[in-house]
Amino acid sequence: MNRTILTAAAVALVCASAPVIAKDKNAAPVNVDAPAGAAKPIAASWPAGVAPTTPTIAADAVLPTNSEVVVRLNSELNSKKAREGSTFLATVAYDVMLGNVVVVPKGTPVNGVVTWRTGKGAFGKSAKMEYEIRSFDLGGQRYALSGKFRQEGKGNTGAAVGAVVAVGVFGAFVTGKSAIVEQGRELKVYTTTVIPVMVPAGASAAPAPAAMPATTAATAPQATAQPASATK
Repeated sequence: MNRTILTAAAVALVCASAPVIAKDKNAAPVNVDAPAGAAKPIAASWPAGVAPTTPTIAADAVLPTNSEVVVRLNSELNSKKAREGSTFLATVAYDVMLGNVVVVPKGTPVNGVVTWRTGKGAFGKSAKMEYEIRSFDLGGQRYALSGKFRQEGKGNTGAAVGAVVAVGVFGAFVTGKSAIVEQGRELKVYTTTVIPVMVPAGASAAPAPAAMPATTAATAPQATAQPASATK
């Protein structure tokens, strides 16, 4: 009888301690990805408070692949509420510059998604969550970004296991912490395609560098015959 009770309790504890992978099957997926294909040009602008001048970029300027963009989360991301496929918003934290013009202004909307998540479990097992920044929206267009991140709950697993040893079955009620990404956290992400950049409206592109003049080959000195020395 006692053995049966202990076996049942052990099974219950194992089940309680196993993390639950949560996925909202009823939620309609929201697409946060940029469309495939070449990126459309972005119209550059002048930094706030800076008087227009001559751009230092050429007419065929581009924002290169792997250009760094710092984004800031608009709200807290919490594994207690988030599910796999949950989307969230961020904003560009600082102007992305090319030369002396702004390509991606501060405050540009950014889109992210939770790609994997487990709930907190018994015995101090904390929740885990993986999320990605996928794109930003500017001028009616969507542009691709790449940034993958992981957050774990700040649980004290060692202390919780000790508590289980001390109190037996009741240790199953010692749970870990939720995975939380605080509002305002800044993340570094990167562009994934070459983005053409147009000079600010009303400005002229930087003049193309002048062609270097052709160099004339140096004339090699001509050998001259030396007069033979007279014999005495």
